[in-house]
Amino acid sequence: MRFYEYESKALFRRHGMPLGQSGLAHTADDARRIAGEIGGPVVLKSQVLSGGRMKAGAVKFADTPDEAAAHYDAIVPIVVNGQTCRAVLVEEKKGIAQEYFAAITWDGRHKRPVLIFSDMGGIDIEEVAETHPEHVSKTHFSSLLPITPRIAKEAIAATGVTGQALNRLTPIVFELMQVFLRYDLTLAEINPLARLEDGRFVVLDGHIDMEAEARGTHKKLLEELGIGAEETRQAREATAFEQRGAEINAQDHRGVAGNVVEFDGDLGLVIGAGGGSLTLFDAVRKHGGKPANYCEIGGNPSVKKVQELTRLILSKPGVRKIAVMMNVVSNTRVDIVARGVIKGCIQSGKDPKDVLAIFRIPGAWEDEGFKILAKYGVDYCDRSVSMYEAAGRAVAKLNG
Repeated sequence: MRFYEYESKALFRRHGMPLGQSGLAHTADDARRIAGEIGGPVVLKSQVLSGGRMKAGAVKFADTPDEAAAHYDAIVPIVVNGQTCRAVLVEEKKGIAQEYFAAITWDGRHKRPVLIFSDMGGIDIEEVAETHPEHVSKTHFSSLLPITPRIAKEAIAATGVTGQALNRLTPIVFELMQVFLRYDLTLAEINPLARLEDGRFVVLDGHIDMEAEARGTHKKLLEELGIGAEETRQAREATAFEQRGAEINAQDHRGVAGNVVEFDGDLGLVIGAGGGSLTLFDAVRKHGGKPANYCEIGGNPSVKKVQELTRLILSKPGVRKIAVMMNVVSNTRVDIVARGVIKGCIQSGKDPKDVLAIFRIPGAWEDEGFKILAKYGVDYCDRSVSMYEAAGRAVAKLNG
């Protein structure tokens, strides 16, 4: 889940990272007041969960409080990559002497965190890596063993940074590494990390992504930052459909029926088993199907949880059928899932045999589950049918 810039900076501030004076404006009067308190030139930035704000005109500079208020009114209506403005961050604007880039993310190939640093910040790191590779360093470190500032210092020095700049940057980058590990993040990025003309080092922009499964572990932090439990953020704010999916999952501790993501297709998906759900989603698309949603199910959810999830998906405009599929083998009780989807269909006023394109869940109590499906005339298959073939059957049934 992704943090807004102001939330990322609030977390950075807790850990002593250098930040300029700022405030979050929800009205033009707020922007005027904050600019007056700062007492100098300010920058106003739309708070969206997306890049491209500058190109969209959602970042503006003001020299006076009245100008800041006018810019607030101009920024709020701007839609950035399909996202509307939640608030406007008003920050002090200072002269920049040098910009740096620092980020920690997870390297799946090496199965370790990697620190990426560049002395050419403020622009896309991919562009720097391609045109000036000598200005980018990549340093892996352990997520299990203790880390020291030496790792950060060597990563920074590898790009040619020396002297006072090296000594001032090291504790900031090292703290970023610790934040990444402490809060189960998938991304902790500062771009740019600036050296100002007055000699100060300041975090000008920051991005944080947290592992969705870590929300429970860091519930207190999220509450303090004002991030609601219903906000299943990704690269955008959650839709009402996605929020309802999270509510259904939270109503019962048994099993999983969550991580619901909305798409604009016509085939509803109730799919599961970790990586198997991604495989099934891709298989549907490979066969020419258009998923209406992504959703994970597993771990023996209750009948009611499956039932409510089915009703939610069938309530989505444009959904014509649902495919219920899981991985090669699982411990999920097939009869429970079968009862849940059947009930969900009936309560939605649908005939199960008409709206269930395919049911493929290999697991416990298969025979009982298959009897339930057969009673209602639902097309089902066992584990002898591959996930790819089951996805193809679902798409064919939809198009047939």
